[in-house]
Amino acid sequence: MTTTSEIQAPLPQPHAPAYGPALRTLRAVALPTQLALAGCLFSGVPVPGAVLLGGKLLLLVLLGAEAYVWSRLRRLGPSRRQALARLVPERVARYVAHEARILASLVRWVVRRPHGVGEADGVFPHARDQAAMMYGLTFVCVAETVALSFLLARWPVVHAVVLVVDVYTVLFVLGMHAAAVTRPHVLAGGVLRIRQAAHVDIHLPVARIASVRRASLFTHAKKAGELNLPIGSQTSITLELTEPVNAPKLLGTPRLVRVIRLHADDPKSLYDAVNQARTAPVSASQDAD
Repeated sequence: MTTTSEIQAPLPQPHAPAYGPALRTLRAVALPTQLALAGCLFSGVPVPGAVLLGGKLLLLVLLGAEAYVWSRLRRLGPSRRQALARLVPERVARYVAHEARILASLVRWVVRRPHGVGEADGVFPHARDQAAMMYGLTFVCVAETVALSFLLARWPVVHAVVLVVDVYTVLFVLGMHAAAVTRPHVLAGGVLRIRQAAHVDIHLPVARIASVRRASLFTHAKKAGELNLPIGSQTSITLELTEPVNAPKLLGTPRLVRVIRLHADDPKSLYDAVNQARTAPVSASQDAD
């Protein structure tokens, strides 16, 4: 089972880090310094100009050192992705990629360009039953943003920080729904692509599906070896697999599962398509005989 290049499989990790003690020390000093300066500025604590200038220079030195190490790695042969993996921890890269996919989904939603549906044998949307809840949550977030803007108007710095956080929260909630809309389940070439929002994207060969059944469930107890992907608290399709497959978590932690429960707006169509894909090779061989 693999993931698409956009979703990103676990970044290749080197046997040894690409940076030495000097760069590690520079990171350990520069990053906390930037956080401390930002905290002082946001809270209104006066910071001498020389300290601010020193903080900026320290950040520029760190960025220059990172760029230098990256360019050296590229000259040694690794691809851009491999070179980046030598510098950025996999968990950090996965988190940033997830946030980027959320924002990209908003654009896809607006221009009506679903992801990964080209040359598909079947496309199965699954976001319909969560739409009302997501729109309601978005309305609550917008109302909170407006209310806090009035309440914090007397504290400009706090108002600006909270406004940025609130606006991003609104975009994140809409982006989660947009990701579900623009990333449907897809069946193509004997592979069922199972997705949920921007954090689950599994390529499951239908040959690994031992059985598929329609079963509407509204409660899902967490059990080892089972993956539940409810939409609006509901799953409608249960897949039992012939062997465990890896369905990594958001930050790349391995997770072996033998049962996958998912939902589709039209579960019968998904059920029929998966069954047909599972039996197609058998039927073809029988016809040949």
